[in-house]
Amino acid sequence: MWCVGRWPQRQRARAKEASTEAGADREDMGESDEPPGPKRLVSLQVQVGRWIRGRVEIEGCPLPDDRLYDLELDVWWADEPAERGVARVGMIAPLAAFAGTFQSCSFRPLEGVVGRGRSVATVESVRFTGAIRLPVDAEVVERNTALLGEPRLLNDGPYDRGWVVRVRPVRPAEVAERLETAAAVRDRLAERIRVQHIRCWPQTPELELYEIGLECSAVLTQLNEALARRAPGDAVLLVTDDSTSPIEMVRWSDQTGHSVLAHRTEGSIHHFLVRKEAHPVPRRRGGG
Repeated sequence: MWCVGRWPQRQRARAKEASTEAGADREDMGESDEPPGPKRLVSLQVQVGRWIRGRVEIEGCPLPDDRLYDLELDVWWADEPAERGVARVGMIAPLAAFAGTFQSCSFRPLEGVVGRGRSVATVESVRFTGAIRLPVDAEVVERNTALLGEPRLLNDGPYDRGWVVRVRPVRPAEVAERLETAAAVRDRLAERIRVQHIRCWPQTPELELYEIGLECSAVLTQLNEALARRAPGDAVLLVTDDSTSPIEMVRWSDQTGHSVLAHRTEGSIHHFLVRKEAHPVPRRRGGG
């Protein structure tokens, strides 16, 4: 299981209470193979277990179907197409979202065969400390040393650049015996995500602002002040119950040049993921 240090439950509870149990009323948006239009505000409706172009997405958390999973250890396994008998192992996205921004990653100096369940790395965030463990007996052939200097790759790219180790299994048949497909773990993972109130986003927010009960003008003032203190490229998650916020956030993005990466609605609560741009360019609508 996941070890939790500090967790901002009070603020999350405020938003949850105001959402009027939105989970039962989530609507299906559907998916299309057509490229997205020029919409600046991307609406990510909360859904459970939808299939999107080769992957499962649960509450916004991706679950690629090109690999296998061990939910007991919270890791994925993906065979290397270019190197027979070698696979990559990494952390599943819901755990990365649960933990928050990772601040450190360290590897254990192991040699030879590492047994199933043994730790190959330790990762730490403000509210989480845990180990990355192998799902089968295997020999570690490479460590992702990029994580030492940039541990947040675990958050921003858990299924690609945030891989942890490359390994060679001792008994290749054990992989299929012990690990499961995305379809097989989907429902159990969805239940965990629901119980833990996990939300995945396109970029991990460095700051969460819960502005419940304020008018939109006051909410935007708080957002502007928060962004002024952040570094370019940082993301801020804004949570508000203002009913005009979807329209006002489009206008705000046009006026400031900062990006709204995603918008999720849960009942009466709106979640906006905003990124501070290094060189914001305010936009003007046609005829304005």
